[in-house]
Amino acid sequence: MPSDVFFWNLRATRKAAYDVRLRRLFKAGGVSDVVRSGDLTAVKMHFGESGVTGFITPTWVRPIVAFLRKLGARPFLTDTNTLYVGQRGEAVSHGMLAAEHGFDPLLLQAPVIIADGLNSRNEISVPFPGKHVREAHLAGDILAADSLLTLSHFKGHELAGIGGSLKNLAMGCATRRGKMYQHGCLAPMVHTDKCKGCGVCVEVCASGALCLRPKWHEGKVELNPELCVGCGACLHVCREKCLAVDWKTDVTTFVERMMEYAAAVLRAMEKPQRPSPACVHVSFVTQVTPQCDCAGYSDKPVCPDIGVLVSRDPVALDQACLDMVNAAPPLHPSHLPSDIQPGEDKFRAMHPHVPEDYGLAYAESLGIGTRSYVVREI
Repeated sequence: MPSDVFFWNLRATRKAAYDVRLRRLFKAGGVSDVVRSGDLTAVKMHFGESGVTGFITPTWVRPIVAFLRKLGARPFLTDTNTLYVGQRGEAVSHGMLAAEHGFDPLLLQAPVIIADGLNSRNEISVPFPGKHVREAHLAGDILAADSLLTLSHFKGHELAGIGGSLKNLAMGCATRRGKMYQHGCLAPMVHTDKCKGCGVCVEVCASGALCLRPKWHEGKVELNPELCVGCGACLHVCREKCLAVDWKTDVTTFVERMMEYAAAVLRAMEKPQRPSPACVHVSFVTQVTPQCDCAGYSDKPVCPDIGVLVSRDPVALDQACLDMVNAAPPLHPSHLPSDIQPGEDKFRAMHPHVPEDYGLAYAESLGIGTRSYVVREI
């Protein structure tokens, strides 16, 4: 049975401006069936890496918070710390960057809470019977929430091909350890030529996987991969960058692991006495950039702005966003080939190494949604 995907094409009037249209969209999309009075509601989004301009701006977010508050919920804006070293690698810098990008709790009436804690140790591990995943490592404050609204900026992604609601669930709700596993790198790469032998990484390694060689043997760091749990703590304390993520991974396996993590989050958000899981998903198909909002820049969009979509089904939502972008006229000059036509796959043209279905068929096989959908335009 196809899932409903509710769509607003961004058209507005003086009497029906953005906030009015958005309320209509959210009411039609059944947000009030998921979010209830008294809920601590996690609004999972991306605050944009430094240098990025394509993320969903606070101006667009404020009416969403107002809608949730009118339902009686207590929403908070949230994300998790990144695996790579940057301004979102720990909660202090992450929170400050969110503030620099305009996510002010007093203006938005919702605080910013980094869901996996100061150093990504606020973690809940949940069992999952997947082909790849046996245990998913997820952010504690997202799982502690009563309801979850994913707020995604739909765009391209170098490894996954697309970044939408499923990636927001999977990678976005995972701790650093969960992110490491999805990327297939359970232990960091060690570049001993860069090591100064300071030992800071050894101090933060709770599993004892790192040690310093004796002084007579250069005194540099050494890794026992069998003891490494992939928490990534060492990556963020090594100032010499001798510890790094191994980004080389089998793309199909990466996408399948990501879909299993999305399924694990949805399973963990099953709540008693309400439609389960207690999640609803919103995608902004605007400024559709070739790369993720983690890239540190926003390249020119590959198509015109399309609209905002809402669904209880993240698989149907991602499929609908993908289809709409591919059907749209291409923008030039952009990262797209000059001869691409409307109806051709824009993301495969930019990232030909990704699976043709972007893992959506695998997500469907996990029972977390369907690729079949009906668009209900508001």
